[in-house]
Amino acid sequence: MIEQQENAMETRRITVLSAGLGVPSSSRLLADQLAAAAERHLTGAGLSVRVDVVELRDLAVDIANNFVTGYAAPRLAEVIAGVEASDGIISVTPVFSASYSGLFKSFIDVLDPKSLDDKAVLLGATGGTDRHQMVLDYALRPLFSYLRTRIVATGVFAGPQDWGTTDDGGSSLSDRIDRAAGEFTRLLEGPQPGRKPAPMESLPFEQLLAGISGNG
Repeated sequence: MIEQQENAMETRRITVLSAGLGVPSSSRLLADQLAAAAERHLTGAGLSVRVDVVELRDLAVDIANNFVTGYAAPRLAEVIAGVEASDGIISVTPVFSASYSGLFKSFIDVLDPKSLDDKAVLLGATGGTDRHQMVLDYALRPLFSYLRTRIVATGVFAGPQDWGTTDDGGSSLSDRIDRAAGEFTRLLEGPQPGRKPAPMESLPFEQLLAGISGNG
């Protein structure tokens, strides 16, 4: 009975894209907090969760080479396949010149534009001043709307002042993260229109031959 219950539990695959350039970076810190909150909400909703975190900084050379050669190196190809197979995406970018970073946009550009159709997306951004928070609505949201994704209503921007706590032990950033994670979870409940069908497994010839012989 326990095994049947485990098999019946649906799994949601989440890919977290962090475009931070530093080590550590505030973008990665925000991405980790968003992912942890989403996992907590999804688990509470009775869903199993798989979270894959991608540091785009580590793929910068492969992304640039992809533009020149039209070929994705194995590591980049694996990440692209993971994004396509995901149910939901958490995207966090630092703000440069009042928009998303060039590294972040370059990665989005190497994806098949149709690969994000109907996927749930939670948007996050970090910057050095609150004046940059409009990047969520004037840059990121139009980009992911163009890609026909289902975008969480609450985007999360974090500036330097957001990493502290208030006198009552909470923080406005924590509240925004929790609200966004709850909305993300509601998008991920039920059938997922953006889920890419699992590829058919290719069995070794010996196994196929053994199966034929067994049936004979």
